[in-house]
Amino acid sequence: MALFPVISNFQYDFVLQLVPVDTENTMDEVAAAAAHHSVGRRVAPRPDKVVRVRRQGSDSFYPRQAKLCDTDIKPMEALEFIFCDS
Repeated sequence: MALFPVISNFQYDFVLQLVPVDTENTMDEVAAAAAHHSVGRRVAPRPDKVVRVRRQGSDSFYPRQAKLCDTDIKPMEALEFIFCDS
């Protein structure tokens, strides 16, 4: 377990956020941490959607249950958080 900073580029948000997560977090937990700083503040809630995570500029999402420590994500890397159908 280690603190791990990522940059959140959340869909529909105009602010990039520095979000501290843990290396043992799943992508769903990382998405929830990013959503905490955007949804309900500058981004309207979308309860019928799930938030998926991908590297900025990528077309493919990380698996939802993948742990951060098992990915190729680097500290301070910009990640996109996108609303998707579940």
